[in-house]
Amino acid sequence: MAIVGARRCTKYGEEIAYRAAYELAKRGVVIVSGMAYGIDACAHRGCLDAGGVTVAVLGTAIDHLYPRSNLGLAKRIREKGAIISEYGPGFETRAYNFQVRNRIVSGLADAVLIVEASNSSGTLGTYEMAIKQGKDIFVVPADITRPMSAGTNRMLREGANPYIDETDILASLGIKFDNKKERDLSALSELEVRVYEAIRGGNQVADDIVRKLDISVVDFNCAITTLELGKYVVPVGQSWAVT
Repeated sequence: MAIVGARRCTKYGEEIAYRAAYELAKRGVVIVSGMAYGIDACAHRGCLDAGGVTVAVLGTAIDHLYPRSNLGLAKRIREKGAIISEYGPGFETRAYNFQVRNRIVSGLADAVLIVEASNSSGTLGTYEMAIKQGKDIFVVPADITRPMSAGTNRMLREGANPYIDETDILASLGIKFDNKKERDLSALSELEVRVYEAIRGGNQVADDIVRKLDISVVDFNCAITTLELGKYVVPVGQSWAVT
């Protein structure tokens, strides 16, 4: 699964990219991206944090990692995945190469998830290549007033599949997913169960959970701490996901 998007992304985009990669990787999906700033880096991290395998396709020479700020991420990717490039050692980096490599990102994947893109984003190149290659394309819906949503919302208008959660992609990849699988919650208090069920039901942000359950912030903090320590949920950016 390729997950790509804008370098100058929003917090919303970062969380969606991380969560999608995390949830897909937990179910054995290999995540492909370009190791760039923003959405790419979040996708790689989400996959790695889930214990999954990820592939980074460089737009630079194989001996010239870019951006340099992602060297730590690159080390993690090498340990649990691969970093590849069609450019040999010493090849001179050109801006055009990043667009050229997008055909490899989409080409390696069975489907492509595009998280955020403006109307001038380089991500549009991956989108166009995915269409030519006959890939299933999923796009994250977003606020129509945001510049970083203009490109992705246009893709949806042109017929791309809206991404709501990972089950849509799993179905496209032919991976069976039992969304009704129950976990033993007998060791949890009534409040902890309510918070767990709220997260599983799609309320992953603290303010939403507190409001939905009509509980205090103190009670929520106590419950979420227990759930995290017990590995019932994991933090994903500013929210949580069930394990």
